[in-house]
Amino acid sequence: MNVHELALAGLNDHRLFTVLDLAGTFAFAISGAVAARDRSLDWFGVMVIAFAVACGGGVVRDLCIGAVPPTGLTDWRYLAVSMAAAWMTIAAGPLVARLAHPVTLFDSLGLGLFAVTGAQKAMIFGHNAEVAVLLGVVTAVGGGVARDVLLNRVPVILRREIYASAALVGAIIEVAGERLGWVSSGRTWVALMSCFLLRYLSLRYKWNLPRPSGRGDH
Repeated sequence: MNVHELALAGLNDHRLFTVLDLAGTFAFAISGAVAARDRSLDWFGVMVIAFAVACGGGVVRDLCIGAVPPTGLTDWRYLAVSMAAAWMTIAAGPLVARLAHPVTLFDSLGLGLFAVTGAQKAMIFGHNAEVAVLLGVVTAVGGGVARDVLLNRVPVILRREIYASAALVGAIIEVAGERLGWVSSGRTWVALMSCFLLRYLSLRYKWNLPRPSGRGDH
């Protein structure tokens, strides 16, 4: 069975995977562009950050599973979606800024989308459940790590916020659902929304992971 047949068998609808992957690319590109704009980068810097955030995790995933060259570098749609998001942020900055916590909103959406599609693609290439879950998390958090490093910030996954753990929940639901024979579209949306809601609500209500007590705690 070739890769295309595996995709159809695993996803039930290959177009759903592509749509979700491009939606995640757009959401993360918006997140990166807004963060770059807030750091007063010029238009070129905004586009670079937008592309790095949108495609960084997917490139790492593809390299890990042997899908080379990575889709984010060979499929023109990913570059086009990233640049469209960057220019929309540049041109419609005040409109984007009106959204409540725009970086948080789009970053949470992208996290859920990429946790699902990252796990899906690993399964398409025949990897086991553990690898699929791990690469789902890598796909989801890779772009955010790239954004924070390029903008000279401590990466979110190293702080107390529920970030990688939200991606882990989404990836586990997707992989477990596939193994249990759940309907493809149903498990995908359950996994996506679980990750998105966990991340977004954790920020809204200030849920944090526990941390060891240390000298800085009084």
